[in-house]
Amino acid sequence: MDNQLLYAGTDWDFSTLRRSYEAIERIACDELGLEVYPNRIEVITSEQMLDVYTAHGMPLTYRHWSYGKRFLQHETSYRRGYTSLAYEVVINSNPCISYLMEGNTATMQALVIAHAAFGHNHFFRNNHLFQQWTDASAILDYLEFARTYIGSCEDKYGVGATERVLDAAHALSRHGVNRHGGARPLNLKIDQKRERERREYDEKIFDDLWRTVPVGKAAPESDPIGERRRKLGLPEENLLYFIEKTSPKLQFWEREIIRIVRLIAQYFYPQPQAKVMNEGCATWVHQRVMTRLHETGQIDDAAFLEVLHSTANVIMQPGFDHPAGGPGFNPYALGYAMMSDIERICTSPTAEDRDWFPDIAGNRNPLGTLRYAWANFRDESFILQYLSPAVMRQFKMFRLLDDTADKDLLVDAIHDDAGYRAIRRSLAQSYDPATHDADVQVVDVDLAGDRKLILQHRTRAGQLLAQPDADLTLKHIATLWGYEVRMQEVDGETEAVLASHSAGPPGK
Repeated sequence: MDNQLLYAGTDWDFSTLRRSYEAIERIACDELGLEVYPNRIEVITSEQMLDVYTAHGMPLTYRHWSYGKRFLQHETSYRRGYTSLAYEVVINSNPCISYLMEGNTATMQALVIAHAAFGHNHFFRNNHLFQQWTDASAILDYLEFARTYIGSCEDKYGVGATERVLDAAHALSRHGVNRHGGARPLNLKIDQKRERERREYDEKIFDDLWRTVPVGKAAPESDPIGERRRKLGLPEENLLYFIEKTSPKLQFWEREIIRIVRLIAQYFYPQPQAKVMNEGCATWVHQRVMTRLHETGQIDDAAFLEVLHSTANVIMQPGFDHPAGGPGFNPYALGYAMMSDIERICTSPTAEDRDWFPDIAGNRNPLGTLRYAWANFRDESFILQYLSPAVMRQFKMFRLLDDTADKDLLVDAIHDDAGYRAIRRSLAQSYDPATHDADVQVVDVDLAGDRKLILQHRTRAGQLLAQPDADLTLKHIATLWGYEVRMQEVDGETEAVLASHSAGPPGK
């Protein structure tokens, strides 16, 4: 079909989408060597796109008031012209689902297919972070199970009781993930089988006569607190997991709701860790694919100008004083710049590139190099490995030393060799999830005594939690735990206690 236009003008129909998809697939898979899940393309209205936003891009989920609130926020902002809708939403599932908005032009539909159905899809399927933490073939079935189960809880135990558990679990969802391995990807059949076997075992071994058996005196332990913590597997960073498994007051259905929330949170955990890479990969892929369609005469100049205009808008990096600016870099801008720079280093390296990247400079294999990077890194390690002085100059990067004891700011890393390396280390560190999430762990609880849950927040450089946030969070923990919760903020280096917070169960 080379040298024959896929479409003309802005209008499209489903035959146009099919022709565009097939042409894009040939370039993405045959020329770029992308490996993707089977694709499912769905065209939706702007109202449906807003609805997808509220559920974090998932096609189905359980009911909760927070989704309605998020829908109204997005709708109000969109109707008033403060924000625009995304051209697409893509789901990390197998098959990979890409939503196209019906108001897109024919060119934008083709661009979105290249961006989402092949760029994001390849990244989801091949990146080690997603392979380690997610099972793309299981998420849709699990979401259906979650919606059905929580709906049945609302019918059986009441909307208020169900919502109370959901509210607390949602508030703690960022502390309901395993950050350092050990998480098992979603598998609905195995999870249901394990839950059924667990309940059958509990029913089988239950005998009310056991409560009448006298308890003998246990031999004194040399370190009862240490032994207690060892048996409970403390310290434990996954608060929702510990509460689900250990809380003395939770009913079985409440434990299952907590489990649902934390497993879904675990599923989404990799996405913010690879935002720069994921968007950079998808943008680079769509730009390469659309360029090839233009080079082979399958789209005309007008369509290609629309592609260039759209891509330029996406990869625009606002200045620090721009109204659209914010903290950090635009992930599309930084990601696309780094992908393009890797291609340049592989094909047309400078002496500086050969010094900084001796393993890839001039290797004449940009596609293989990019596919390797997409598969084996997350944002932090990718930036630390591949951010070049050329990109740092392009983005005018420098580093400030903000010493609270000094009224002046000091620029302590500039555009020299040492400065480049310092800037790269600092920028990579800013993408480390450990720098954003508070290190809060369960450190002790006496289940045979007062059942008070003891937490510890290990601070960084004296950064304490905001008192109102800490109080609200502890109330949610106490709601699920059922007894008093106490948290100490401890200096990570000196072990000194810097602050203390506590909350009692609801009604106390």
